[in-house]
Amino acid sequence: MSPRRCAACKYLRRKCPPDCTLSPYFPPNDPQRFACVHRIYGASNVVKMLQQLDSHDLRARAADSLFFEAQRRIEDPVYGCVGIITQLHHQIHEAETELAKTRAELALRSSGTALTSHVQDQTYHLHHHDHHYHNRDHHDQLLEIMESDLNNLLQGQSSIHEQSRFGPTTKAPNWLV
Repeated sequence: MSPRRCAACKYLRRKCPPDCTLSPYFPPNDPQRFACVHRIYGASNVVKMLQQLDSHDLRARAADSLFFEAQRRIEDPVYGCVGIITQLHHQIHEAETELAKTRAELALRSSGTALTSHVQDQTYHLHHHDHHYHNRDHHDQLLEIMESDLNNLLQGQSSIHEQSRFGPTTKAPNWLV
């Protein structure tokens, strides 16, 4: 038993030839790497796959990929790598949903700024043109309704109900509809 045997040859209990196909990708200091790959793919299949590739770089990347896939298959025999891919797709979907919500909130806030400006104009007119309203209580009630509806709109909880707030015969102001 020579100390220069690769992990594959040690695992398979054979002499490691100088031109061993597996030696560069399964070093002796990481025996678990080959054991994992061998358990899922088998040694002869791994050798065949690596020999089909031309460059050392491609073989190294293929060995890394085989190891990763074998690890995942051992950890999750049913789904393997597909389980991780599905989990990542789910995380991406959640992030996209959160992004869409944030963008919608920003759009609502920016349109709410325009709405706030419009409501402030309406409030100004109500405060400075009391002669249009004969009843001060009605004026105060409309101001409260405007502020309440503005807050509800900005929180995404619009509760403008023409029948319940203004009664069946009174029409809601245009700025509320």
